[in-house]
Amino acid sequence: MACTFGLAVGLHHFISLSNPVFLRQSIDNVRRRHVAVAAKPQRVSGLEQKLPNLPLLNTLAWPRSRSLSLKAQVDEEESVVAPDTGISNQSSNDRALEAALAPVESESSWLPAFPHVLTAAMANFMFGYHIGVMNGPLESIARELKFEGDTIMEGFVVSIFIVGAFLGSVIGGVLADKLGRRSTFQLDAIPLVLGAALSASAQSVNLMILGRFLVGIGIGVNTGLVPMYISEVAPTKFRGALGSMCQIGTCIGIISALLIGLPAETDPHWWRTMLWLATIPGVALMVGMQFAAESPRWLGQMGRWDEAENVIKNLWGEGEVEVAMEELRAASSNEGEDEDITWSELIQAPYFKVAAIGSALFALQQFAGINGVLYFSSLTFRDAGITNSVAASAAVGLANLIGAVVALSLMDNQGRRKLLMGSYAGMAFSMALLVAALEMPGNSDFAHILSVGGTLFYVFTFALGAGPVTALIIPELCTTRLRSKTMAVSLCTHWVFNFGIGLFFLEAVQRFGLPAVYSTFGVTSLLAIAFANGFIIETKGRSLEEIEMLMNPEK
Repeated sequence: MACTFGLAVGLHHFISLSNPVFLRQSIDNVRRRHVAVAAKPQRVSGLEQKLPNLPLLNTLAWPRSRSLSLKAQVDEEESVVAPDTGISNQSSNDRALEAALAPVESESSWLPAFPHVLTAAMANFMFGYHIGVMNGPLESIARELKFEGDTIMEGFVVSIFIVGAFLGSVIGGVLADKLGRRSTFQLDAIPLVLGAALSASAQSVNLMILGRFLVGIGIGVNTGLVPMYISEVAPTKFRGALGSMCQIGTCIGIISALLIGLPAETDPHWWRTMLWLATIPGVALMVGMQFAAESPRWLGQMGRWDEAENVIKNLWGEGEVEVAMEELRAASSNEGEDEDITWSELIQAPYFKVAAIGSALFALQQFAGINGVLYFSSLTFRDAGITNSVAASAAVGLANLIGAVVALSLMDNQGRRKLLMGSYAGMAFSMALLVAALEMPGNSDFAHILSVGGTLFYVFTFALGAGPVTALIIPELCTTRLRSKTMAVSLCTHWVFNFGIGLFFLEAVQRFGLPAVYSTFGVTSLLAIAFANGFIIETKGRSLEEIEMLMNPEK
């Protein structure tokens, strides 16, 4: 707990040092003033004559970083107009400009959108639950379904889940565009419920495999759909915090599977109850989405502007409607309403850049070693004298959950980019601790403490940024028309590397040794820091339409 608190405070302090106060108080909502300024052009007519090249009234979604450059231009123009008069430059035009640049307190709140986000995050709960549900009772399942001792079949029962998730990622991108986000959630609940029911009632290994495959398809759809939906319905001010519910939902699902699975140690048939229970959140998701809001971005893309306006009014507040609708219409006019969206657009400029960034982020996430660390966590704890596997899993799950909760509080405060870089820095440091512990001679208590601490610190820092930010920032960077397909491509990359690393991880450990493999994970974390620094823009406080303009300035 001390490590957790220390990292949170340290990271907060580090990031705060590089957060300019003026920038935070600048034109955070200058676009909100656009309508008011346009309605009263006489307020700035003099300024426009003086500064004809400044796009004061022609830019709808003005990047917030423009405040400093605009201030510099204003000062420069004033010095040219009256360089030696000594008269104060605080003219009426200046005051009008300052009024336009003054920060406007948003009326939006996170509460109206929270029930909708919570309903969507139920899909992440199922993801975490299905990850953890097979860990404990796999031996009992193999014994009852008569494939005990067949390691290939045991591995296939587990890995078929990933194959289904890969296919689900592709299917989800198509369904989300054609049917809408809400209907896709409801349709996706069918394989989740059916797959869990088939697995729970399986009398043969083939039926178990089919059930796991169907569940994998459902999870594959949801892993892209949930962050995309949350990013589109959450108010800009709270999009990062609400987006963190994805990681929190997954953590709670894993811990729930662990706790619900406790009777499996004494009851060899308890695994059926665990799998039957997995149908409940699937049904709840299907019913809950009937009352959830549709994405206003998707509604705008379909030309259903009245519905989009009502959703924004209900979820973001009355004061957000005018600006948000202007932004949606501007983005739609650039992209074209209801045009056919093809996969080939992802390999064309400028969209290829975002698809490549998304795929690279997920590849780096997997190569940074999260699955390897979790795989060896039980052995690490056992060597340290913690022989209770439940206690070890609970400690790892708790570290994961605490990290996700801390990320929720920092996401909209410090920003995605810095949180991502700080997370990978912590993961690299954790790998250094683990390698140092492995290289220590003998079987010292200090080495065990170092290895356990390094493992927990790694999981905590992963949940702080590499986990939640990766899933959240990709839909933020995407254009609305291609958001679902970009997420699909990125997540396909995720599942391919997830499967590949799981397949070859033990072989690499046997051939090169665990210290060498962990060192590779640490180097990958450092590369991820460089990648985030060079290619990721900060998205906090910006609407999705503003981010789209920054990523595609030529449009």
